[in-house]
Amino acid sequence: MPAPHRQTADLSGYPDLVVILLGMRAHTLRGMRTLFRYGPRIRASVAAKPEGLLCHEMVMWGMDPRHPGMRQYWRDFDSLERWARTDPHASWWRDLLSDMAGTGFWHETYFIRGGMESVFLDMSSIGFSAFAPVVDARTSLFSARRRMRMADTRDSPAQPVTEAELYGE
Repeated sequence: MPAPHRQTADLSGYPDLVVILLGMRAHTLRGMRTLFRYGPRIRASVAAKPEGLLCHEMVMWGMDPRHPGMRQYWRDFDSLERWARTDPHASWWRDLLSDMAGTGFWHETYFIRGGMESVFLDMSSIGFSAFAPVVDARTSLFSARRRMRMADTRDSPAQPVTEAELYGE
């Protein structure tokens, strides 16, 4: 029997690669409608080829219950953050945070240079939250940039929703 053709990806051309996993779970019938509403928006956004997005894959997460999600590969965190802080994503995020519409949402981000971060909205027992203690994503843990202890950049757009806006402070 011949040995398998074994290969690997040469990532040397992507020194700042970032992988983000995202998922959204319906908790109610209204949540199912919310999921169906976001699908075409996400497809259109990916079709627009945002700067820095290298690959986008739709996936199904979990077993009980299963829920849709995606895996994205970004050239660097600045590209991902710039896209996340501008429309259409910024509008989606503001809308979702103002009304979860019967859903839960999560993401985990992995950096080729080391480090990981996550956020969970009305979700638990998935990814990091399945085994690690969870804490409120407030103050120094409010944004992905803060959770990764990265310096703020002046050319980065403002957050779609500030902590004070979200919590009415």
